[in-house]
Amino acid sequence: LTPLLPHLDHRSRGMRTRLGCLSHKSDSYNDFTAILPDKPNRALKRLSTEEATRWADSFDVLLSHKYGLAAFRAFLKTEFSEENLEFWLACEDFKKTRSAAKLASKAQRIFDEFIDVQAPREVNIDFQTRELTRRNVQEPSLSCFDQAQGKVHSLMEKDSYPRFLRSKIYTDLLSQTQRRLS
Repeated sequence: LTPLLPHLDHRSRGMRTRLGCLSHKSDSYNDFTAILPDKPNRALKRLSTEEATRWADSFDVLLSHKYGLAAFRAFLKTEFSEENLEFWLACEDFKKTRSAAKLASKAQRIFDEFIDVQAPREVNIDFQTRELTRRNVQEPSLSCFDQAQGKVHSLMEKDSYPRFLRSKIYTDLLSQTQRRLS
């Protein structure tokens, strides 16, 4: 029972977050303390309009920027689809695994959390990709999630990213960086 408690605590926190989002149901942020990592006021002061504008150049530019990633995560939370980004980030972390002993357990953890049917944070991938990934995890390598990660990346890039660029989260953030200049 004890190993389940952190998991249950994590789930109840997630539920509170989702319920909180429902009560507000707005993707507008006037106070960016919730989305910017570390010290939000200092972060917002350091974020230039040029940097925030560059996030619109490409999805990968957005993902590679610390504050862009945080803003995109906040946006995905309003759409209840943050599991896509969390899976993508888990795969990026997985590719840095150097210990063969940790490879199998990390692969299984990612599969159980994001890929398996009825996973707690199941990502939307097709049956063939799910089955290929299931086979890959049996003999894990650093590339065992590549196809699934690519599908999720493509889904976010074609679907969520354009909505993020039109969202109030992004436009409000740009406005705040521009207001600092005037």
